[in-house]
Amino acid sequence: MKELALKYGCNPNQKPSRVFMEDGSDLPIEVLNGKPGYINLLDAFNGWQLVSELKAATGMPAATSFKHVSPAGAAIGLPLTDIEKKIYWVEDLGDLSPMASAYARARGADRMSSFGDFISLSDTCDEDTARLIKREVSDGIIAPDYTEKALEILKAKKNGNYAVIKIDPSYKPAALEKKQVFGITFEQGHNDIVIDDKMLENIVTNNKDLTDAAKKDLLISLITLKYTQSNSVCYVKGGQAIGIGAGQQSRIHCTRLAGSKADNWFLRQSPQVLELPFLDDIRRADRDNAIDLYIGVDYMDVLAEGKWQNLFKVKPEVFTEADKRAWLDRNTDVALGSDAFFPFGDNIERAAKSGVKYVAQPGGSVRDDNVIQAANDHDMVMAFTGMRFFHH
Repeated sequence: MKELALKYGCNPNQKPSRVFMEDGSDLPIEVLNGKPGYINLLDAFNGWQLVSELKAATGMPAATSFKHVSPAGAAIGLPLTDIEKKIYWVEDLGDLSPMASAYARARGADRMSSFGDFISLSDTCDEDTARLIKREVSDGIIAPDYTEKALEILKAKKNGNYAVIKIDPSYKPAALEKKQVFGITFEQGHNDIVIDDKMLENIVTNNKDLTDAAKKDLLISLITLKYTQSNSVCYVKGGQAIGIGAGQQSRIHCTRLAGSKADNWFLRQSPQVLELPFLDDIRRADRDNAIDLYIGVDYMDVLAEGKWQNLFKVKPEVFTEADKRAWLDRNTDVALGSDAFFPFGDNIERAAKSGVKYVAQPGGSVRDDNVIQAANDHDMVMAFTGMRFFHH
């Protein structure tokens, strides 16, 4: 297939629309089901690169959940804890394969943002993963292959219209890439930088105890940032992104946004949230929305008289700021990556409130000394990678 005609571009008024290879060769994809759209394919191709690099860096199956050309989540296929199974709504599915575990983590860390995602998998989509995907609101998937049973499950999704794409894993893009903006052609070298342990060797803080687990988490954060719209910051713990702040104009707003998502991920594991007495017939998406409100500043939207009765069997207690802070203080050993240098120490101060212990950033700010001092004040380990990862 040399080109794929699309219904429209980013918006319905942007016609005609298609994807094709400029050199006349075949596209490296095969559409097995459905009709992917323009934004679907942007998500698919960015996501495929991300999971391929995660697999190469960690040796483990990887998954990402993309929305609007940035990852909502990314993870490798480590086993799920009992609490993770519960907060990701997969406790009824039994033991999951590594591929399914990777997607459960990628989808589950920020379920609000992952709603209606496009999925990318580094390895064959198996039946476990397809069963998980079947019951989530999602637009489509790209993977190097599918088992027969997985494909059967996915083809039945969305009344048979679920987009299923198979990509050739041997495909390599051209060294030069082009795009047009306002009729003007931009050209640059493909960002083929390899992110590995060597990027973490320049540790600039007093604390230089960078564990193997922390190295893996920092690599996940940096690879995720490589395919996240800039400016961007990514918090990672236990092999999964737990907070991604994308497309912010200032670095501190990235750090705050991603930090608030990381905090929400950890608050969802608190007994006060795990034991919320939901009505038996509440759908997963409604539970996600209710939990997001309950742990935030707008908690009265679900606790007010006449509101809580629609969600809960009994009215829950308010999750006070003091109680939330006490729980968040238990979150430790979080890794943080930034796609460009931190210009001020305020980013480190905010990161510390979300349990950050390990940091990877390019360095090169005129205030590096201030940022290093802030990291030392919190006994963090910080590596200067010397490499920026802007993505637009």
